[in-house]
Amino acid sequence: MSRPSPERSYAAVDLGAASGRVILGRVGPSRLELVEAHRFPNQPVAEPDGLHWDLPRLYREVLDGLAAAAGGGVAGGAEIASVGVDAWGVDYGLLDASGALLGNPFSYRDGRTAGVADRVHAALPREELYRRTGVQFLPFNTLYQLVADAEARRLDAARTALLIPDLVGYWLTGSAAAEVTNASTTGLLDAESRCWSEPVLDAAGLPKGLLPPLCQAGEVIGPPRVEVVAETGLGPRAVVTAVGSHDTASAVAGVPSEGDGAAYVSCGTWALVGVELEQPVLTPESRLANFTNEVGVDGHVRYLRNVMGLWLLQESIRDWSRSGPPADLPSLLAAAGTFGPGGPLVDPDDPIFLAPGDMPARIAAACERSGQPVPATRAGLVRCILDSLASAFARTVRDAERLSGRKVEVLHLVGGGARNVLLCELTAAACGLPVLAGPVEATAIGNLLVQARAHGSIRGDLDTMRALVRATQPIHRHNP
Repeated sequence: MSRPSPERSYAAVDLGAASGRVILGRVGPSRLELVEAHRFPNQPVAEPDGLHWDLPRLYREVLDGLAAAAGGGVAGGAEIASVGVDAWGVDYGLLDASGALLGNPFSYRDGRTAGVADRVHAALPREELYRRTGVQFLPFNTLYQLVADAEARRLDAARTALLIPDLVGYWLTGSAAAEVTNASTTGLLDAESRCWSEPVLDAAGLPKGLLPPLCQAGEVIGPPRVEVVAETGLGPRAVVTAVGSHDTASAVAGVPSEGDGAAYVSCGTWALVGVELEQPVLTPESRLANFTNEVGVDGHVRYLRNVMGLWLLQESIRDWSRSGPPADLPSLLAAAGTFGPGGPLVDPDDPIFLAPGDMPARIAAACERSGQPVPATRAGLVRCILDSLASAFARTVRDAERLSGRKVEVLHLVGGGARNVLLCELTAAACGLPVLAGPVEATAIGNLLVQARAHGSIRGDLDTMRALVRATQPIHRHNP
């Protein structure tokens, strides 16, 4: 067996629904070091026709981050070998025949898909759609968004639809492709063949040529465009490499699990809760439980359910800060930790919580409707949110066990939620399982590891990559 190449530097572009970052990593067989080159906020913008993402601004931040990474480096400004891009799922940009973007992409929180799912299912029943794609039914799935765009004649001038990380990759390289882990979130990919599903496209009335060719994590997309090299300072040998471009796919690749008894929560704005399997679960029971079968790195199945996640807390903090001095989250969490168990609970996945707005008022109204006491203080509302999330995580883990037949013995909580000690402790108590918290930057780590393996800095399968994470990253245990 050939020996791994020397350690190299890689750049992970990680775009989340609330913030983005460019992380520089130095990776070798026994080394995984991360430096944050650039971090920036990401919020949708209310335009006259709906809620959109400001993709040109995000791309500007990506270029600034790559310039910062190329100008510094983990080891004395080492040349970056590769760049990988991951982002949230389901949303996309539409390109015309010349490759120009036809307006800012819609946010999945926009309301234009109301009622679309019912019209789609009249032509393609839920049972058949789930059997073909295995994807959780969410009102903002790419399938429904594209049908909404077709009904509004927004597809008339479109020639290509690119998911957000694929769009950023296209702007970096000029090459258009759809990486399969993110393609699997769309409701348009066949769960068995992992090709675009022509029966689904036909039933939905969508043009087949709208979707680009598929590629796999680890494939080289191409070198950066000359203009990108000039603006960022990336070296002449740098390339852009496909990674697990759905941020959860990269996060799961970065979960430091060992053996088959682990479940995961990738917790940020959304919380993705599930287990890793070899084959999809397409049973009626799985459909009724609204579990999704998404593709993971190396072809594994991310069998999971979306839970609303820290969005409820983020929006509450934003609302409080709009109406007065900025809310102090550490103080609120400390005060929330003094509350005993048995407080009010809400369903984080209630559609009333999806759109931006006055989240504290909505949570209070949900408590009132269910006959529970309304939290009287901000700390009480924070505790209600965290108790509700922990309860939802536990419920989802139990469902994943039941539906997959996989016994769960430990829960890994990665992403920004791993910083929230109270959430980790409440989750351990609700699940009755030890919670291993960290790494916080699991998504960037999974992104970097896929690049490093593709370019020879490390060898091995996911187990080998995860062993490197366990050996190099801080992980905190919370017992039930």
